[in-house]
Amino acid sequence: MDKLPKIALPAVFILIVLVILISKSAITIDSGEAGVLYKTFGGGVVTDEPPLGEGFHIVAPWNKVFVYEVRQQEVLEKMQVLSSNGLEIKLESSIWFQPKVEFLGKLHQEKGSEYIQRVLLPTIRSAARSVVGRYTPEQLYSSKRDAIQQEIFEETEKIVDGQYIQLNEVLVRDVTLPPTIKEAIERKLKQEQESLEYEFRLVTAQKEAQKVTIEAQGKADANRILSASLNDQILKDKGIDATLELSKSPNTKIIVVGGGESGLPLILGNN
Repeated sequence: MDKLPKIALPAVFILIVLVILISKSAITIDSGEAGVLYKTFGGGVVTDEPPLGEGFHIVAPWNKVFVYEVRQQEVLEKMQVLSSNGLEIKLESSIWFQPKVEFLGKLHQEKGSEYIQRVLLPTIRSAARSVVGRYTPEQLYSSKRDAIQQEIFEETEKIVDGQYIQLNEVLVRDVTLPPTIKEAIERKLKQEQESLEYEFRLVTAQKEAQKVTIEAQGKADANRILSASLNDQILKDKGIDATLELSKSPNTKIIVVGGGESGLPLILGNN
Protein backbone atom coordinates (compact mmCIF):
# COMPACT_ATOMS: atom_id res chain seq x y z
CA MET A 1 0.00 0.00 0.00
CA ASP A 2 2.86 2.35 0.76
CA LYS A 3 4.16 1.87 -2.78
CA LEU A 4 0.89 3.05 -4.46
CA PRO A 5 1.53 6.78 -4.09
CA LYS A 6 5.02 6.35 -5.53
CA ILE A 7 3.55 4.52 -8.57
CA ALA A 8 0.44 6.67 -8.89
CA LEU A 9 2.24 10.00 -9.11
CA PRO A 10 4.40 9.10 -12.14
CA ALA A 11 1.39 7.47 -13.80
CA VAL A 12 -0.73 10.56 -13.33
CA PHE A 13 2.12 12.71 -14.61
CA ILE A 14 2.55 10.52 -17.70
CA LEU A 15 -1.21 10.58 -18.31
CA ILE A 16 -1.30 14.37 -18.11
CA VAL A 17 1.60 14.63 -20.53
CA LEU A 18 -0.12 12.27 -22.96
CA VAL A 19 -3.33 14.28 -22.80
CA ILE A 20 -1.42 17.46 -23.51
CA LEU A 21 0.47 15.87 -26.38
CA ILE A 22 -2.71 14.47 -27.90
CA SER A 23 -4.50 17.81 -27.56
CA LYS A 24 -1.58 19.51 -29.24
CA SER A 25 -1.30 16.87 -31.95
CA ALA A 26 -4.99 16.45 -32.86
CA ILE A 27 -6.55 18.81 -35.36
CA THR A 28 -9.92 18.80 -37.06
CA ILE A 29 -10.37 20.48 -40.43
CA ASP A 30 -13.92 21.53 -41.23
CA SER A 31 -15.75 21.23 -44.56
CA GLY A 32 -14.61 23.66 -47.20
CA GLU A 33 -11.17 24.00 -45.59
CA ALA A 34 -7.69 22.58 -46.02
CA GLY A 35 -4.59 22.65 -43.85
CA VAL A 36 -0.99 23.58 -44.63
CA LEU A 37 1.50 21.62 -42.52
CA TYR A 38 4.54 23.40 -41.08
CA LYS A 39 7.31 21.09 -39.86
CA THR A 40 9.38 22.83 -37.23
CA PHE A 41 12.29 20.40 -37.57
CA GLY A 42 11.64 19.24 -41.11
CA GLY A 43 12.11 22.10 -43.55
CA GLY A 44 9.21 24.40 -42.70
CA VAL A 45 6.14 24.64 -44.93
CA VAL A 46 5.32 21.42 -46.77
CA THR A 47 4.88 22.32 -50.45
CA ASP A 48 5.59 19.01 -52.14
CA GLU A 49 2.63 17.16 -50.62
CA PRO A 50 -1.13 17.76 -50.85
CA PRO A 51 -2.59 19.86 -48.04
CA LEU A 52 -4.48 18.20 -45.22
CA GLY A 53 -8.09 17.59 -46.18
CA GLU A 54 -11.31 17.67 -44.20
CA GLY A 55 -11.56 15.55 -41.07
CA PHE A 56 -9.45 14.54 -38.06
CA HIS A 57 -5.65 14.51 -38.24
CA ILE A 58 -2.79 13.71 -35.84
CA VAL A 59 0.42 15.70 -36.30
CA ALA A 60 3.56 15.94 -34.22
CA PRO A 61 3.02 18.40 -31.35
CA TRP A 62 6.00 20.51 -32.41
CA ASN A 63 4.53 21.02 -35.89
CA LYS A 64 1.82 23.50 -36.89
CA VAL A 65 -1.16 23.43 -39.24
CA PHE A 66 -2.46 26.60 -40.92
CA VAL A 67 -6.09 26.24 -41.99
CA TYR A 68 -7.41 27.97 -45.13
CA GLU A 69 -10.89 28.24 -46.56
CA VAL A 70 -10.80 26.69 -50.03
CA ARG A 71 -14.43 27.05 -51.11
CA GLN A 72 -15.50 29.98 -53.29
CA GLN A 73 -15.37 33.29 -51.45
CA GLU A 74 -16.59 36.78 -52.21
CA VAL A 75 -15.04 40.14 -51.49
CA LEU A 76 -16.67 43.52 -52.16
CA GLU A 77 -14.53 46.41 -53.26
CA LYS A 78 -15.43 50.08 -53.72
CA MET A 79 -13.04 52.12 -55.83
CA GLN A 80 -12.64 55.61 -57.21
CA VAL A 81 -11.27 55.57 -60.76
CA LEU A 82 -10.91 58.06 -63.61
CA SER A 83 -12.64 57.89 -66.98
CA SER A 84 -10.91 58.62 -70.28
CA ASN A 85 -11.64 62.35 -69.95
CA GLY A 86 -10.42 62.54 -66.36
CA LEU A 87 -13.74 62.50 -64.49
CA GLU A 88 -13.90 60.65 -61.19
CA ILE A 89 -16.08 57.52 -61.26
CA LYS A 90 -17.11 55.45 -58.25
CA LEU A 91 -17.07 51.75 -59.01
CA GLU A 92 -18.43 48.97 -56.80
CA SER A 93 -17.46 45.42 -57.70
CA SER A 94 -17.84 41.91 -56.36
CA ILE A 95 -15.00 39.39 -56.79
CA TRP A 96 -15.55 35.63 -56.59
CA PHE A 97 -12.39 33.61 -55.98
CA GLN A 98 -10.79 30.72 -54.14
CA PRO A 99 -7.22 29.58 -53.48
CA LYS A 100 -5.84 26.81 -55.66
CA VAL A 101 -5.85 23.81 -53.33
CA GLU A 102 -2.92 22.03 -55.01
CA PHE A 103 -0.72 25.10 -54.45
CA LEU A 104 -1.96 25.96 -50.97
CA GLY A 105 1.47 25.33 -49.43
CA LYS A 106 3.17 27.73 -51.86
CA LEU A 107 0.42 30.31 -51.32
CA HIS A 108 1.04 30.19 -47.57
CA GLN A 109 4.80 30.24 -47.96
CA GLU A 110 4.96 33.11 -50.47
CA LYS A 111 1.85 35.20 -49.77
CA GLY A 112 0.61 34.20 -46.33
CA SER A 113 -2.89 34.05 -44.91
CA GLU A 114 -3.50 37.70 -45.86
CA TYR A 115 -3.18 36.99 -49.58
CA ILE A 116 -6.51 38.72 -50.26
CA GLN A 117 -5.20 42.09 -49.04
CA ARG A 118 -1.69 41.54 -50.39
CA VAL A 119 -2.48 40.20 -53.86
CA LEU A 120 -6.13 40.08 -54.90
CA LEU A 121 -7.39 43.54 -53.94
CA PRO A 122 -4.39 45.51 -55.28
CA THR A 123 -4.68 43.61 -58.55
CA ILE A 124 -8.41 44.26 -58.98
CA ARG A 125 -7.90 47.96 -58.23
CA SER A 126 -5.12 48.24 -60.79
CA ALA A 127 -7.15 46.41 -63.45
CA ALA A 128 -10.24 48.55 -62.80
CA ARG A 129 -8.27 51.80 -63.15
CA SER A 130 -6.68 50.58 -66.36
CA VAL A 131 -9.94 49.43 -67.94
CA VAL A 132 -12.19 52.31 -66.88
CA GLY A 133 -9.58 54.78 -68.12
CA ARG A 134 -10.33 53.64 -71.69
CA TYR A 135 -13.99 54.67 -71.64
CA THR A 136 -16.05 57.85 -71.41
CA PRO A 137 -18.62 58.38 -68.62
CA GLU A 138 -21.42 57.90 -71.15
CA GLN A 139 -20.09 54.48 -72.16
CA LEU A 140 -19.70 53.48 -68.52
CA TYR A 141 -23.27 54.56 -67.77
CA SER A 142 -25.02 52.90 -70.68
CA SER A 143 -23.63 50.42 -73.15
CA LYS A 144 -20.22 49.22 -72.03
CA ARG A 145 -20.75 47.84 -68.53
CA ASP A 146 -20.63 44.19 -69.61
CA ALA A 147 -17.49 44.80 -71.67
CA ILE A 148 -15.82 46.62 -68.77
CA GLN A 149 -16.71 43.78 -66.42
CA GLN A 150 -15.17 41.20 -68.76
CA GLU A 151 -12.01 43.25 -69.33
CA ILE A 152 -11.45 43.74 -65.58
CA PHE A 153 -11.85 39.99 -65.09
CA GLU A 154 -9.35 39.14 -67.83
CA GLU A 155 -6.71 41.59 -66.65
CA THR A 156 -7.04 40.48 -63.03
CA GLU A 157 -6.97 36.81 -63.93
CA LYS A 158 -3.71 37.17 -65.88
CA ILE A 159 -1.97 38.33 -62.70
CA VAL A 160 -3.56 36.31 -59.91
CA ASP A 161 -3.47 33.04 -61.86
CA GLY A 162 0.28 32.93 -61.29
CA GLN A 163 -0.19 33.84 -57.61
CA TYR A 164 -1.99 30.56 -56.75
CA ILE A 165 -5.44 32.21 -56.76
CA GLN A 166 -8.35 31.01 -58.90
CA LEU A 167 -10.50 33.91 -60.08
CA ASN A 168 -14.06 32.80 -60.84
CA GLU A 169 -15.92 36.01 -61.65
CA VAL A 170 -15.80 39.80 -61.40
CA LEU A 171 -19.16 41.56 -61.19
CA VAL A 172 -19.58 45.31 -61.58
CA ARG A 173 -22.38 46.00 -59.13
CA ASP A 174 -22.65 49.76 -59.50
CA VAL A 175 -21.17 52.67 -61.44
CA THR A 176 -21.72 56.10 -59.88
CA LEU A 177 -21.08 59.21 -61.96
CA PRO A 178 -20.95 62.84 -60.79
CA PRO A 179 -24.57 64.13 -60.58
CA THR A 180 -24.13 66.81 -63.26
CA ILE A 181 -22.62 64.31 -65.70
CA LYS A 182 -25.35 61.77 -65.01
CA GLU A 183 -28.09 64.33 -65.63
CA ALA A 184 -26.46 65.47 -68.88
CA ILE A 185 -26.17 61.89 -70.11
CA GLU A 186 -29.79 61.13 -69.22
CA ARG A 187 -30.96 64.23 -71.12
CA LYS A 188 -28.92 63.23 -74.14
CA LEU A 189 -30.23 59.66 -74.06
CA LYS A 190 -33.81 60.96 -73.80
CA GLN A 191 -33.30 63.25 -76.79
CA GLU A 192 -31.82 60.41 -78.81
CA GLN A 193 -34.77 58.19 -77.92
CA GLU A 194 -37.26 60.89 -78.97
CA SER A 195 -35.35 61.38 -82.22
CA LEU A 196 -35.43 57.67 -82.96
CA GLU A 197 -39.16 57.58 -82.19
CA TYR A 198 -39.79 60.52 -84.58
CA GLU A 199 -37.77 58.87 -87.33
CA PHE A 200 -39.77 55.68 -86.85
CA ARG A 201 -43.07 57.54 -87.18
CA LEU A 202 -41.78 59.36 -90.26
CA VAL A 203 -40.69 56.15 -91.94
CA THR A 204 -44.03 54.52 -91.08
CA ALA A 205 -45.95 57.45 -92.60
CA GLN A 206 -43.82 57.33 -95.74
CA LYS A 207 -44.45 53.62 -96.16
CA GLU A 208 -48.20 54.12 -95.68
CA ALA A 209 -48.22 56.89 -98.32
CA GLN A 210 -46.33 54.65 -100.72
CA LYS A 211 -48.85 51.89 -100.10
CA VAL A 212 -51.80 54.19 -100.88
CA THR A 213 -50.05 55.49 -104.02
CA ILE A 214 -49.35 51.98 -105.26
CA GLU A 215 -52.96 50.90 -104.66
CA ALA A 216 -54.30 53.97 -106.50
CA GLN A 217 -51.90 53.41 -109.38
CA GLY A 218 -53.00 49.79 -109.59
CA LYS A 219 -56.65 50.75 -109.78
CA ALA A 220 -55.94 53.38 -112.42
CA ASP A 221 -53.97 50.91 -114.52
CA ALA A 222 -56.80 48.35 -114.22
CA ASN A 223 -59.41 50.88 -115.33
CA ARG A 224 -57.24 52.00 -118.25
CA ILE A 225 -56.75 48.41 -119.40
CA LEU A 226 -60.48 47.69 -119.09
CA SER A 227 -61.41 50.86 -121.03
CA ALA A 228 -58.94 50.02 -123.78
CA SER A 229 -60.42 46.54 -124.17
CA LEU A 230 -64.05 47.74 -124.68
CA ASN A 231 -65.63 48.94 -128.02
CA ASP A 232 -69.14 49.80 -129.23
CA GLN A 233 -69.90 46.36 -130.63
CA ILE A 234 -68.95 44.64 -127.36
CA LEU A 235 -71.13 47.05 -125.40
CA LYS A 236 -74.07 46.39 -127.75
CA ASP A 237 -73.69 42.65 -127.39
CA LYS A 238 -73.56 42.95 -123.62
CA GLY A 239 -76.67 45.16 -123.70
CA ILE A 240 -78.59 42.65 -125.81
CA ASP A 241 -77.63 39.80 -123.52
CA ALA A 242 -78.80 41.80 -120.51
CA THR A 243 -82.09 42.68 -122.25
CA LEU A 244 -82.79 39.05 -123.07
CA GLU A 245 -82.26 38.11 -119.48
CA LEU A 246 -84.63 40.86 -118.35
CA SER A 247 -87.30 39.70 -120.83
CA LYS A 248 -87.41 36.38 -119.07
CA SER A 249 -88.44 38.09 -115.84
CA PRO A 250 -92.12 37.55 -114.82
CA ASN A 251 -92.54 41.30 -114.15
CA THR A 252 -94.54 43.29 -116.79
CA LYS A 253 -92.40 45.48 -119.01
CA ILE A 254 -92.27 47.04 -122.53
CA ILE A 255 -89.07 46.56 -124.49
CA VAL A 256 -88.48 48.71 -127.59
CA VAL A 257 -85.77 47.20 -129.76
CA GLY A 258 -83.34 49.77 -131.17
CA GLY A 259 -84.84 52.61 -129.22
CA GLY A 260 -81.67 53.98 -127.60
CA GLU A 261 -79.16 56.40 -129.04
CA SER A 262 -76.69 53.55 -129.28
CA GLY A 263 -79.27 51.25 -130.89
CA LEU A 264 -79.67 49.22 -127.70
CA PRO A 265 -83.16 48.08 -126.59
CA LEU A 266 -85.06 50.30 -124.15
CA ILE A 267 -87.15 49.17 -121.24
CA LEU A 268 -90.18 51.49 -121.12
CA GLY A 269 -92.14 50.08 -118.31
CA ASN A 270 -91.77 47.88 -115.25
CA ASN A 271 -94.72 46.95 -113.05
